[in-house]
Amino acid sequence: MVVDLLADLREEGRELDSIVGELPPEAWAWSTPAPGWSVAHQIAHLHWTDRAALLALTDAEGFARMVEEALKAPESFVDEGAEEGAALEPAELLARWRYGRAALDAALVAASPDARFPWYGPPMKAASMASARLMETWAHGRDVADALGVPSTPTARLRHVARIGVRARDYAYAVRGLPAPEGEFRVELTAPDGAGVWAYGPADAPQRITGPALDFCLLVTQRAHRADLALTATGPDADHWLDIAQAFAGPAGRGREPRGGGGQGGGGQGGDPRGGGR
Repeated sequence: MVVDLLADLREEGRELDSIVGELPPEAWAWSTPAPGWSVAHQIAHLHWTDRAALLALTDAEGFARMVEEALKAPESFVDEGAEEGAALEPAELLARWRYGRAALDAALVAASPDARFPWYGPPMKAASMASARLMETWAHGRDVADALGVPSTPTARLRHVARIGVRARDYAYAVRGLPAPEGEFRVELTAPDGAGVWAYGPADAPQRITGPALDFCLLVTQRAHRADLALTATGPDADHWLDIAQAFAGPAGRGREPRGGGGQGGGGQGGDPRGGGR
């Protein structure tokens, strides 16, 4: 299971690398759907959070110091980190991101599977850390692909993103100071290849979410507005959840503006980049 997860994380990184690896320098300055963030900002942020994850896995005291610095500017430290990286020459930024991915991969492989490591949200095991990195790589990679006009084909790797989105249900309420609903929801998502359904929660739960897995992942990473997605809620609690769902740690995101129409959305302002937003 963990071996497969790490393989999926590597592949998600390689797929994004294949998009940006041969870009001319000027393309790194192109705007992405996150206002104020270029392609370089997106990669710089991924590199920044990879370094944070590496510290969390290997140097708890160093990570604590990083958190202390972040708390001095809670509303701007993520943007500042992205700005710092985006100011590098594209070739240098690309090299640093690649090196950081490799170092993090080695740390995840070496990490005790039962240990819990600090993070901006609740502490988590190495497998959860890997899932979170895959989620964020996919979400920011989606923004990069959209900016460059590169077709983005959903894969079975989205099951990791969907699982985080389901498990983070109560966190989405807590971060907004709201009580979480009692009982689990049933979530049934059509796999990207259309050949099966990813199901979570009791089959007889009265509160239900159904729809394409891609749309659910776009929603919980705040890459698209609910109005642009083919997700159906049954029950008032499930309906409310779709308005506030987030798969990432940190403050509640502002979400993205609706584009109009239905189907796979995207574009606009996202949430907190520490877990997958912006």
